[in-house]
Amino acid sequence: MEPGSGLPQRRAGGGGLDLGAGSAAGSPLQVIIIGSRGVGKTSLMERFTDDTFCEACKSTVGVDFKIKTVELRGKKIRLQIWDTAGQERFNSITSAYYRSAKGIILVYDITKKETFDDLPKWMKMIDKYASEDAELLLVGNKLDCEVDREITRQQGEKFAQQITGMRFCEASAKDNFNVDEIFLKLVDDILKKMPLDVIRNELSNSILSLQPEPEIPPELPPPRPHVRCC
Repeated sequence: MEPGSGLPQRRAGGGGLDLGAGSAAGSPLQVIIIGSRGVGKTSLMERFTDDTFCEACKSTVGVDFKIKTVELRGKKIRLQIWDTAGQERFNSITSAYYRSAKGIILVYDITKKETFDDLPKWMKMIDKYASEDAELLLVGNKLDCEVDREITRQQGEKFAQQITGMRFCEASAKDNFNVDEIFLKLVDDILKKMPLDVIRNELSNSILSLQPEPEIPPELPPPRPHVRCC
């Protein structure tokens, strides 16, 4: 059975995000990174937040997080990025962070088929614990290891096609390829779903007007048909 077969279909977004508990005025937008052990979740987060890369990162124990402020669409946006452990024994801890996440980045390693085969397991966690309005992004990491690739780009695209509203792209934390773009596009998608009054009032302390003209996030290559590509 191929990964993704028989997955429940998430409903399409609409009506704005429910900020709910944990997202009061002044709170940062929360993004969670999930996926199997060793796929490079920590490396993606640290490349984006600190522009650093560690060849021999230790596995995350439980959860870790970093804060980064970005400029997007004429706004200053404070992000809280949660890096979660990929081992199953930490699932009871990490599942608590799904509900408040406005964006979820699901990562697999293009050189390790087993991490791609685990994607349905992670989708079940998303369907069980995350908000239906959370933006989803599937990332095939370690594009710098193309020679060792086991999962084609087409396989990643096909999986993303089965999930309503899921974007897909490949990246390399080591080479810093597509890292900023995937985070910025995810945040851009989150902002698009927020009602204007929420952006102006509820998040007034964390999203501040910088200039009258909006900044458009970097664009990746045009998406292939029927696949939302970041």
